[in-house]
Amino acid sequence: MRPGSVYDDYGVEIKAIMLTANDHMLDLRFKVLDAQKAAPLFGRDRKPILIDQVSGARLIVPTPPKVGPLRQTSYEPREGRIHFILFANPNHLVKRGNRVTVVIDEFRAENLIVE
Repeated sequence: MRPGSVYDDYGVEIKAIMLTANDHMLDLRFKVLDAQKAAPLFGRDRKPILIDQVSGARLIVPTPPKVGPLRQTSYEPREGRIHFILFANPNHLVKRGNRVTVVIDEFRAENLIVE
């Protein structure tokens, strides 16, 4: 799937998944369409994982000690707002054009193409 995919059950639309920070990170951007449906994606106890479909590698959200998890969890989701999750990309494992899957508990966004 290309960015712009809507996940009605979770009230979100994937806007982009792109390499950033000199390809050391993957930046997932998603827009909240329904705050109530999207709320479960924002819990601090949720551990998002990005799976590279080429290698099967499972990438995590880094948690630097002074900053905390590199994702938005500190407030309730708001409709119309674009949120982010950053995933570590050690050794530049994921490349532009790769297909990835983002998993947050039961939520799965599959076949996203990395920009």
